[in-house]
Amino acid sequence: MTKNVGKTTTDDKINVGKEKKEAHHTNEKNQPRKDLKKAKPDNKSAKENKQSKRTDSKEDHNKEKELKKKVSELEHTSHEWQDKYLRLSAEFDNYRKRTLKEKADLIINANENLLKDILPVVDDFERGIDHIDKSEDLEALRTGIHLIYSKFSEFLKQKGIKEIEAKGQPFDLDLHEAMTKIPAPSETDKGKVLDVIEKGYTLNEKVIRYAKVIVGD
Repeated sequence: MTKNVGKTTTDDKINVGKEKKEAHHTNEKNQPRKDLKKAKPDNKSAKENKQSKRTDSKEDHNKEKELKKKVSELEHTSHEWQDKYLRLSAEFDNYRKRTLKEKADLIINANENLLKDILPVVDDFERGIDHIDKSEDLEALRTGIHLIYSKFSEFLKQKGIKEIEAKGQPFDLDLHEAMTKIPAPSETDKGKVLDVIEKGYTLNEKVIRYAKVIVGD
């Protein structure tokens, strides 16, 4: 009876020992599997990080490329504007020099047409002088001189020169220059031009010479 109990107890101990070893062995086998399961997400995260870094690097490269392109375009535009400015500056300088030259030529030759038109009148005066020395007909000489004077007066009118009316007109500071004052012969002559010492003229309604007059006081 006692022996049977002892055997059973020993077998039980052996069985318990085997179960413990199997359990321990099972735990050892299961433990690496848990570690592997934990490691898998870490590998995936690393791959994602690498991909993210590659993407960021590519984006940075593209941005840098676009920036260089914009800088190049701006430099090109700047060179174009600089070239246009230099050309305009040169053209303006040439225009300024040409204008100054034309102005100087205009000043020098301003009276060319006027002098050219007055030459026929000079010719008439020369012919009249020749006749004075040769002719004894004073009436013919008088008529010739009047014709030359009329021709010259007409020439002045064509050029816009007009004589200022003075004698018998009220004294006007804008047209007349009083050389002296004398007692007026009548009340109606006071403040009027009694005589003209030197005629005055206007050119296109602008006074170019004031009439020098004597005014009644």
